Amino acid sequence: MIENPFESGHIKNYILFYVSIVIIMILFFIASTLFNEVEPQAKKEFNTTIPEQTAQQSVAKEQEKNEAKSKFKLLDNPY
Repeated sequence: MIENPFESGHIKNYILFYVSIVIIMILFFIASTLFNEVEPQAKKEFNTTIPEQTAQQSVAKEQEKNEAKSKFKLLDNPY
């Protein structure tokens, strides 16, 4: 026969089990944040100006693209 869990004390065991799991999770969280030392990072600043060499390279790439376009011709009618 099935016993009433409220009268037999099973509810108390379930609640204690749940509370113990929550306490273990909190302890693991505290342990993981306590021993995790985060070093401050220096602020990175990027140079947004384009040097002359990269500007010349980009111009050369554009010229190569234009030359490649003139090398190939599409067909008049698709097949």
